[in-house]
Amino acid sequence: MPKKLLFAAFILLISGEILTAKEKAVSLKNLQHTDIGNPAITGSAKIEKEGLQIIGGGADIWGVKDEFHFSWLKKTGDFDLSARVESLSASHLYTKAGLMAREELTDNSRHIFFQLFPDNKPRNKNNGGYEFQYRAAKGGEMKAIYPAKADGLPEFPVSFPNSWIRLKRTGNTFTGFCSQDGKNWRVYTSFTLELPKKIYVGMAVTSHNPKESATAFFQNIVFK
Repeated sequence: MPKKLLFAAFILLISGEILTAKEKAVSLKNLQHTDIGNPAITGSAKIEKEGLQIIGGGADIWGVKDEFHFSWLKKTGDFDLSARVESLSASHLYTKAGLMAREELTDNSRHIFFQLFPDNKPRNKNNGGYEFQYRAAKGGEMKAIYPAKADGLPEFPVSFPNSWIRLKRTGNTFTGFCSQDGKNWRVYTSFTLELPKKIYVGMAVTSHNPKESATAFFQNIVFK
């Protein structure tokens, strides 16, 4: 290839990389930040080191109503959201951070929540760090989809700072993926829930401890 063409190709490649970085930064700056429910401790979020630090209080994301901090964008139609969770403080055994697709900003809204815990300690029907949860009816009880087995080595372990998480919508099918490198993704599960085309999508953190907040640091956030 002639030197001029090679140089032009190099410039286009570099420009593309810069554009991608800018697009990601703009997406983070466009995020809205909201406490859902009425947590005793007010949550917050800030962009830090090209990632997002979320501090969340709240009793839980579970049962018939939720308390947590939510950083979100309105998304229409299909989407593919992924992030690397670099760290998650353990305010409680059931402290949670993850990716959420939510119909409303009310505390009892229907939603999908693919989340992780601070460690791989045994929990109800789960000995790993990832879990897929949902509320199918407004004001209804939440449910969870657990790994196939709850003993032995975890099937879906967290491994901070390289706990990657991904939530993808195709039509009304929501699929959760996990990874340790952001390249090789494993399907955790898929679930079908008829949500409106336009919903709230983003990152959620609950401490599961009304008297203490939890901090999660999300890096490598990509909205598609």
